[in-house]
Amino acid sequence: MRTLLQHCTALLLACIPLSGLTQAYPSKPLKLIVPYAVGQGTDIAARYLGDEISKALNQPIVIDNRPGAGGNLGTQIAARSPADGYTLMIGTNATHAANGFLYTNPGFDPEADFEPIAMVGILPLVYVTAPGNPINNIQDLIRAARAKPNALNTAVSTTTCRMAHELFKQRGEAPMFPVDFKGSAQAITALIGGHIEYMVDTITSLRAQVMSGQVKALGVTSAASSKLLPGVKSIAEQGVAGYELVGWTVFFAPKGLPPEAARTLAAAVNKTLERPEVQDKLLQLGIDPLAKTGDELKRFVATEKEKWGRLIHGAGLKPS
Repeated sequence: MRTLLQHCTALLLACIPLSGLTQAYPSKPLKLIVPYAVGQGTDIAARYLGDEISKALNQPIVIDNRPGAGGNLGTQIAARSPADGYTLMIGTNATHAANGFLYTNPGFDPEADFEPIAMVGILPLVYVTAPGNPINNIQDLIRAARAKPNALNTAVSTTTCRMAHELFKQRGEAPMFPVDFKGSAQAITALIGGHIEYMVDTITSLRAQVMSGQVKALGVTSAASSKLLPGVKSIAEQGVAGYELVGWTVFFAPKGLPPEAARTLAAAVNKTLERPEVQDKLLQLGIDPLAKTGDELKRFVATEKEKWGRLIHGAGLKPS
C-alpha cells in the first residue's frame, strides 16, 4: 500500500508544470540604488526610468537614494547587496570610472564587484565662448591656443569638465589652462560677464544659453554631433581625431547575478529605450539615449575606466 502511494505521489508531481514549482523572475519588487541626492540629475532620470522599466518587468522598482562621498557610499551598498537580481544601481562615469582614481579607498571595485546590465545613454559636453569672440569653431580655438600657449583659459566646474579640458589639450595639442568654479552657474556668469574666455560643461547646463545666443557653441565632446544640440559638430568631426569624453549612465547589478536575470533586465531596459516618448524624455533630461548590453557594454566600461584613469593621472590630480 505504501509503495502504491509513493508511486501515485510521484506520478502526481510529474504532472505538475515546472512553472508551478519555480517562480518566474522577477516575482517581487526590485530596488534601484541611486548614489546621489533626491532631485539631482541622475536621481530624476532614475525615477523616470524606474517607472518605465517597471512596466516591462511587471514589477515595481523602488528608488533608494544613498548619497555621499561623490557616489561612493551608495555604490558600496550596492556592491554588498545580494546578487539575486532584485537590487540594481544606476552608475555613472564618476562611480565606475573616475572615483577609483580620485579616492584612495572608494570601498568597491567597479569590475570585480559589479555586472553591467544595460546602458541608458551619454551626457555630452560642449565648448562655448562669448558671442563676440572671433573664435567660431574648434580649429580656430586650436590655432589661437597654439599661438599663445597657456594664455587662454577655460572654465571647468566638475571633474568631468576638467577631464574634457585635459583630453582637448592632449588630442588637440591646444595648450590652455583650466579655471575652477564651484558650479556651472558661477562659470556661466563669469563667461557672460567677460571674466573668463571659454567654458566646457554639459549640454544640459549650457543649452538654454546657447539657444538664446548668450554664448556661442564651438563643439561638442561626443564622438559625433548630439541630438541635444542639433547643428553643432563634435570636436572629433572638426578634425581632432579620437576625441571623445562624455558622462554616461549605466544600470549595474552586484557581481554574480543569475544569467537569466541579467538577460531579462537588459531586455526590459532596451525595450523601454526603444519607445520614442522615452527617448524624447531622456533628451529633455540631458541624456542622449544609447543602448549597449552584453560584451559590448563590458568593453565600454573597461575602456572608460582606463581612459579616465589616464586623464586623471595626466592632470596631476591626487586621490583623497
